[in-house]
Amino acid sequence: MTKDKRQLNRIVFMGTPDFAVASLHALYEAGFNVVGVLTTPPKNAGRGLKEKMCAVHKAALHLNIPVCAPKSLRDEDVTKTIASWNADLGVVVAFKKLPLSIYGAPRLGTFNLHASLLPDYRGAAPINRAIMNGETQTGITTFLLNDKIDEGNILHSQSIAIEENETAGELHDKMMHLGAKLVVKTADDYVSGVVKPKPQESDSKKTAPKIFREDTRIDWSKSIDEIHNHIRGLSPYPGAFTEISSPKQTEVKLFRSKIINRLKNDSSIKHIRNESWTVELKDGTIEIIDIQPKGKRRMATTDWLNGLPKGEIKTDNHT
Repeated sequence: MTKDKRQLNRIVFMGTPDFAVASLHALYEAGFNVVGVLTTPPKNAGRGLKEKMCAVHKAALHLNIPVCAPKSLRDEDVTKTIASWNADLGVVVAFKKLPLSIYGAPRLGTFNLHASLLPDYRGAAPINRAIMNGETQTGITTFLLNDKIDEGNILHSQSIAIEENETAGELHDKMMHLGAKLVVKTADDYVSGVVKPKPQESDSKKTAPKIFREDTRIDWSKSIDEIHNHIRGLSPYPGAFTEISSPKQTEVKLFRSKIINRLKNDSSIKHIRNESWTVELKDGTIEIIDIQPKGKRRMATTDWLNGLPKGEIKTDNHT
């Protein structure tokens, strides 16, 4: 579709974090008439508790696009604002669940970009959960919103390989840019009638529920692959953690690891300290590359070790 034809299509964009900014920019630069942005309200942050706008809010102001950032999506004024934008199409990237009064307002409805190959990994944390579960492939999907979570009719999808040592942060960035391209393609194809929505084939046992603190604790009794996937699947946020009792009791977040070998060891867990922190598990040896001790910045494990007295490191559930 040419820029001139795209300009005839009025789009309302809905999103919050950095992940969504790439799609907003892509639609704008492709020539679509983005008539308004719906996002979350500023939050008080920092020592001075100054109001801080989310990434999408900042991007929209930079592009001179009108912004609606309500405290409640069910406020009548919000519905009136969305309706006044007279949009042909709504586009959602990384936003909260919307009421029908909002996602149903655009003439052609609203589609969402989701970071998985639906119906797999419906939910709040599809990137993290896919890596934590050891998947070697995932993808991105655009689908029409309905009153259920991530269950609308599919418009487009694209597969993405997950590398052996890839972290959630690295996969996030890859998906962010590929997703922006897919959003433009979906908008092109949907408004022109080239793509027809198709129902999701079935439910899936692979889900992506929100991650809570206890989900991030490392269980050293698990297999080497499960531990490696756990660490990289939670990196850089929220971070996998363990508690160590030697040389002193403290909490440490682990961000990057490397499998050294897959040799069967005895049943005990041994933490080896020389110039690196390696852990002998029941089915191999893993090295911890990047860490963040509680109250300190993220650093290379070797830098952290240099400040510790020599001795074995003991973790919370294997002392």
